[in-house]
Amino acid sequence: MNKKIISAFVLMAGASVCLLTHLFHIPAVQAAEGEGKLVYIIPVEKEVERGLEAFLQRTTQEAAEENADHIVFEIDTPGGRVDAAGQIAEMLQNVEIPTTAFITNEALSAGSYIALNTDNIYMKPQATMGASGVINSDGTAADKKAQSAWIASMKSAATSKDRDPLYAEAMANPAIDLPEYGAPEGEFLTLGPTMAVEVGYAEAVVNHRTELLAKLGLQGAELVETETTLAEEIARFLTNPVVVPILLSLASIGLIVELYSPGFGIPGSIGLLSLVLFFYGHIVAGLAGYEAIILLVLGIIMIIVELFVPGGIIGLLGIGAVVGALFMSSADMGHMAMSIGIALIVSIIVSVILFKTIGLEKGFFKNIILKDATTTEQGYVSSINRLDLIGLEGKSLTMLRPSGTAVFNDERLDVVTEGAFVEKDSPVKIVKTEGSRIVVRQIKNHLTQEDEK
Repeated sequence: MNKKIISAFVLMAGASVCLLTHLFHIPAVQAAEGEGKLVYIIPVEKEVERGLEAFLQRTTQEAAEENADHIVFEIDTPGGRVDAAGQIAEMLQNVEIPTTAFITNEALSAGSYIALNTDNIYMKPQATMGASGVINSDGTAADKKAQSAWIASMKSAATSKDRDPLYAEAMANPAIDLPEYGAPEGEFLTLGPTMAVEVGYAEAVVNHRTELLAKLGLQGAELVETETTLAEEIARFLTNPVVVPILLSLASIGLIVELYSPGFGIPGSIGLLSLVLFFYGHIVAGLAGYEAIILLVLGIIMIIVELFVPGGIIGLLGIGAVVGALFMSSADMGHMAMSIGIALIVSIIVSVILFKTIGLEKGFFKNIILKDATTTEQGYVSSINRLDLIGLEGKSLTMLRPSGTAVFNDERLDVVTEGAFVEKDSPVKIVKTEGSRIVVRQIKNHLTQEDEK
């Protein structure tokens, strides 16, 4: 009798579990599906720039090496650089591991482009994606050529993952009229989670990561949460388009101020540190190689040599080498040219201010600029001014036209008249001396006396 009661109890308990699982959708099977699998969680946060690209390259490669079964990109970014987004998109298209974009807050501009290049998109209830118009670094709209290329990239990203390209185009092209989705003509499309699911851009709306993993059949999988290293964080900051011109300006200002300062001190240290930080960030981000560093060092050496060797050619080559190293470290030539231009303008302004306030009497310039003068007060004269000759009378040895030679008290002198021509053997008188210039005048009265004789 007791065995029957126990068996009946076990059957009732099993039936209850099955009923509860069916009513409340307890994902018992899904948990089993995720066991033994490896999922990489990679954050895509802050601005999209080349530092983020380097981080994503490293983490996706690490996921591939560890044979991960899935990669989840948790996206919360306002967008950023188009070139960096393009490189990230190319990387995502080549990843053989299934990828999912989990938009936790916003995926705007370049962020939406990154999301469109993943296999699946899930969104939190408050998340948004879109508003992907391409603009220049100064905030103005990009030219038509750049806009056309960006729109084509957005459409291609959507098409590559079997999504309707119309909505991707509307995110980047305000000419597309979609008033039913809150984007009438003249405005960029921004999708909320409900609309994203409706148009097929998002698979579902989820509240948290656990729910997302359940939707993907990865509940119970081993999670590897990646983080940016300190070096990568520094690189992301240093390669920011706003920070680059600031670093170059600080470098130029520090080195210029150092020329007006005695010895080598704080200004020069700040200048060198700014230059080192610029190249450090770009090397960590994978933008600069050691060939750029070698070119920079050679340029600096040539500039230093120019300070001690006359000519100017070595200095020009040195400046060209430094500028070349900067361009070699940049993925955007236009932005680098603008950054160098800003640093140059700032340098000129600082140089003018320092020259007017300090002059060239202090710092490095005092060692290379000759300030000594050979004045008359110190006994230095370019030629002797023989005032003792004034009033002496003599005779011209040659014809004075108006210069020539005359003799005074048996001393031959080079003389010049006041302008008139004087015949040879004519009596003359010294009327003025100006250094080596001796001015004479013909003695006409004496000529008259001679004629009378």
